[in-house]
Amino acid sequence: MPSTKLSSKYQIVIPKKIRESMDLRPGMEVDFIELDGIVAIVKVKALEELRGTLKGIDTSGLRDR
Repeated sequence: MPSTKLSSKYQIVIPKKIRESMDLRPGMEVDFIELDGIVAIVKVKALEELRGTLKGIDTSGLRDR
């Protein structure tokens, strides 16, 4: 499991193995999600990339009548 150290400026370097597996590039946005002391890094996707991902979803019962 790759690891890294926190710098004096609270910065980290994402290990190369993780950058490659997530296809991270300079300038990309990421979100940090924390739950019970565990932090996850999630790529922020553009709306265009999300088009069609919910195709066929059952939307019945989602709105109050």
